[in-house]
Amino acid sequence: MLVPDEGKSLPPPGIVNRNSVWLAGVGWCTAMLHNAMKHRPPLKSGVHRQVLAASIGWFIGYHLTKYADYTYARLDRDMNEYIRLHPDEFAPKEKRTFAEIVEPFHPVR
Repeated sequence: MLVPDEGKSLPPPGIVNRNSVWLAGVGWCTAMLHNAMKHRPPLKSGVHRQVLAASIGWFIGYHLTKYADYTYARLDRDMNEYIRLHPDEFAPKEKRTFAEIVEPFHPVR
C-alpha cells in the first residue's frame, strides 16, 4: 500500500498508538454527530455504525503511523549516510564546561 517493500523490514507499530486512538475517536464522534443531526438518541442508536466508524478510523490511523515510521526511518538513514560521506562537515566540537558557556553571576543588592 503506502509503504514500499524496503519499509516492510521495520517493526510494526503498536496496536494502540496515538494516531489510531485519535482517528478512532474522530470516527466515533462523527457517527454520534450524524445521529444527533438526524434527531436520534446519539449514544443509543446506530451502535453498529459507531463501531464501524471507530474501526475505520483505527485502521487509517494504524497505517498512517506505519507510513510515518517508514518516512522517519528513511530520513534517518539518508541523514546518517550523508554524515558518513561528509565527515569534514561534521567535525566533533571541543567540549566546554557549563561555567564557560554561562556568563558570570554578579548578584545585585
